[in-house]
Amino acid sequence: MSPQAGGKKHGESGTARLLGSGTSGILELFTFHPVDTVAKRLMSNTDKIFGNHQTLSQSFGKLNQVLFREAAAKPTLAKYLSLFPGLGYAAGYKVAQRMYKFGGQPVARDFLDRHYGQSFSRAFGERNGRAMMHATAGSLIGIGEVALLPLDVLKIKRQTNPEAFRGRGLFRIVADEGMALYRGAGWTVLRNAPGSFALFGGSAFVKEFVFKLEDYNKASFMQNFFASIGGAVASLTVSAPMDVIKTRIQARSFDSPESGMTILRRMVQQEGMGSFFKGLTPKILVVGPKLVFGFTLAQWFIPAFDRVLKGGSLIEAASPAGQQ
Repeated sequence: MSPQAGGKKHGESGTARLLGSGTSGILELFTFHPVDTVAKRLMSNTDKIFGNHQTLSQSFGKLNQVLFREAAAKPTLAKYLSLFPGLGYAAGYKVAQRMYKFGGQPVARDFLDRHYGQSFSRAFGERNGRAMMHATAGSLIGIGEVALLPLDVLKIKRQTNPEAFRGRGLFRIVADEGMALYRGAGWTVLRNAPGSFALFGGSAFVKEFVFKLEDYNKASFMQNFFASIGGAVASLTVSAPMDVIKTRIQARSFDSPESGMTILRRMVQQEGMGSFFKGLTPKILVVGPKLVFGFTLAQWFIPAFDRVLKGGSLIEAASPAGQQ
């Protein structure tokens, strides 16, 4: 018997899954976009913030300038609002990415289970095979995310290099830049393949070997919390070096000829190996609440939308009894 994919035994429709994951992505965006902006600005910064014989006051002043840019001297509310640049691009990217990843990984996993389930069992054992199947499906879906790269590029440029737009709108930029919006695609694949493998594989590993679940979708809130933390921390750590390079490629001006290898060499020579993990701390600090928030809402909305699409009540569908 092939390893169970950990999929839903009473699966919701594809439409409900997409609506639920998309809604979760929208709410996640408005809650965590400022933290994402902070991480991106730290990763794209090439100067040392602390050290170089600076006083603590000077270092914090430099950090303030890196994070808030032109709003560095403004009141607190203005500083906070300055962390929402490129929100339209971010919304398009986040919603599309969540719908693609959360909705696509189960499809890829089911395909692997149908066609290669026995192979995974023979190669890794039944229990390891389930976790490896989740990880492999996640990696395949992660590679395909490169199709969404232009939205990610525009989002990051708004966050880190708004001067690159020069007053141009979305359609003008697409017409002017064309395939240049896919610069850094190779680095994105190198980041997403192991990162998504670690994300879904780490989560499955915790559910399989720590909580010993037969059906991953029957995990409790706390089990999903710890499984998500395990997978996300593994993913962020594994993909951090490629993520920094990808971010710097996307943050540069549209007409910059600088390649990813040039950026990599300069980072090693001028900033040291630690530069490959810039921005990792704030990303890890937000992993717990962000993933619990997103996962909980997705689990609430997906069965709720499924019930509504079948003519039921939203409230009834969202209740524990309505999810049985």
